[in-house]
Amino acid sequence: MIFNSILIANRGEIACRIIKTAKEMGIRSVAVYVDADKDALFVKQADQSVRLEDGGYLDGNQIIEAAVKTGAQAIHPGYGFLSENSSFARKVKKAGLVWVGPSPHVISVMGDKLKAKELAIKADVPTLPMTSNPKEANKIGYPLLIKAAAGGGGKGMRIVNKSSELKDSIVSAQREALNGFNDERIFIERYVEKSRHIEIQILGDSNGNVVHLGERECSIQRRHQKIIEESPSPRVSEEIRNKMGDAAVKLAKQIKYESAGTVEFLFDDKTGEFWFLEVNTRLQVEHPVTEEVTGIDLVSEQLKVARGEELKFSQEDIRWSGSSIEARLYAEDPNNDFLPEIGTLIAFEKDNSADARWDSGVSRGTVVGTDFDPMLAKIISYAPNRTDAASKLAKALESAHIGGVKTNRDFLVNCLKSKEFIDGDTTTDFIERVNPDRKLVMPDGSINHVVAIAALWIQELNRNRSNVASFMPSGWTNGRLPSQSITFEYEGNDIKVEYQLQRDGSFKFPHDKTAVVYDINEEGIDCVFDTVRHYARVTMNASNILVHMPYGDVMLFMKPKFVIPGQEITVGGLIAPMPGKVIDIKVNKGKKVKAGDTLVILEAMKMEHSIKASEDGTVSELLIKVNDQVENGALLMVVK
Repeated sequence: MIFNSILIANRGEIACRIIKTAKEMGIRSVAVYVDADKDALFVKQADQSVRLEDGGYLDGNQIIEAAVKTGAQAIHPGYGFLSENSSFARKVKKAGLVWVGPSPHVISVMGDKLKAKELAIKADVPTLPMTSNPKEANKIGYPLLIKAAAGGGGKGMRIVNKSSELKDSIVSAQREALNGFNDERIFIERYVEKSRHIEIQILGDSNGNVVHLGERECSIQRRHQKIIEESPSPRVSEEIRNKMGDAAVKLAKQIKYESAGTVEFLFDDKTGEFWFLEVNTRLQVEHPVTEEVTGIDLVSEQLKVARGEELKFSQEDIRWSGSSIEARLYAEDPNNDFLPEIGTLIAFEKDNSADARWDSGVSRGTVVGTDFDPMLAKIISYAPNRTDAASKLAKALESAHIGGVKTNRDFLVNCLKSKEFIDGDTTTDFIERVNPDRKLVMPDGSINHVVAIAALWIQELNRNRSNVASFMPSGWTNGRLPSQSITFEYEGNDIKVEYQLQRDGSFKFPHDKTAVVYDINEEGIDCVFDTVRHYARVTMNASNILVHMPYGDVMLFMKPKFVIPGQEITVGGLIAPMPGKVIDIKVNKGKKVKAGDTLVILEAMKMEHSIKASEDGTVSELLIKVNDQVENGALLMVVK
């Protein structure tokens, strides 16, 4: 069926991504949004948009009504939300609309990981030992991996190392699966510790043609969610690629697969063996790396297949060239177990001179809340070889001006620069084994330059904004000016900056260091400090000053001249690291706990997060109950 308009049943960067290709193909795009997204980029980029009531992106009936109302002839689900909901796909087709994706039957069968494994076995595709009966877990042997039967994205997934952990892990996984997918079924399979996560991109049309577009490696993960993906894999040989590709195509043809999809495998790094994991019946978050090395626009192919066109290429026509790497930029705190962060982006500016692709749905001023996944952007590099691709991606991340919300940007840079990554030693235990620095790594003494730049920018900007004697040259006075000082806080430490304006307009700092300001405006400063010239982008919001340096952004807090009395900190207080809902409380008042014990389980962004004791003690106060909604920084209990 030919269509010239589509509704995108999604949000954020994937909505922007689909809109981009739709415009290139001359297809009108319709967005749907909830109130939290009313000012989002995808809403502004779409040709038309419709506000959703309660139920939002998970209300299929509202979305179909929006399509009919606006004259949209097709619906593209993106990924997440309703993208793998077979019931929704059936409703779309029943309404006379085109569904951009595989058939509802295929979605249903492949969405059930247990049924998918059964079909893989029938297709003679290697699979791991598994069971859906917890009583049979011991027969498989530890470590085990619990997975949600109807899920993905790391939800409902738990690693179990010993039998004593099994019961609680199953309960937690079932609860998370029920909340995320409305299906609490789980299954248990062998966990391969030294492994790689390899997936094969497939494309199929309604005429039975199926091809694969090679592999992506997605082994670097935290909380069972991917953060760095690449194509090709540094470990997969041409022989293994062909075997995996053939297995993926064989399974896809057996189920009569149409549209874009991904067949995921677990790869044993030691033996070269691989086993089928699942089929994702949708576009993957990491699809750009495949586009970069093949030159094939996957969204375009999805739309062409949806309107009944036959694939214009065979397996023999597909060529792979160079290397592409993608990093997922999240609003999260790597130093706090990668827990999600909220706030307002006071800066979000990529460096246009950096050779990288940015797929993003946010901008300066975007409010990052708890309603949705905290991914801010995907940054994708391409180069003729893997080493250059990694360097280009790290540089693109470093050169971007981003702040206001804690992100994993610096952690990603440190991963990409590590020897292990460059060597291709990127198994699923990468983060635990390599343990890259989780914060910004600055050259020795650089913080002195950062605070000096911040002080000069504030001083000069205040002077330029003043209407009093602004015609006077900087430094002119009939007397000696006293020394000025500003105190900044950086990573919990106070740093006092003292300086004195000289008659020649320069600034004198302690230890005979001087500075000269060449240019300054609302956006930054050009100056020399301690003989080093800096072109620094500076952004200020309230008392927060974000200074961009060649190695990344440094966030400073300008402390007030006078301390405000009455601020107290509760000794032994356990505070919420994020806003969320209290799902479970593992202790009672008077309970003795040890460091590392799980005390509270919070739910935020559809994921469960365990809050653990930092030291031994006794619970003296319990200030929450199950189902309470708590704010970031809320006092949960007191452990002394």
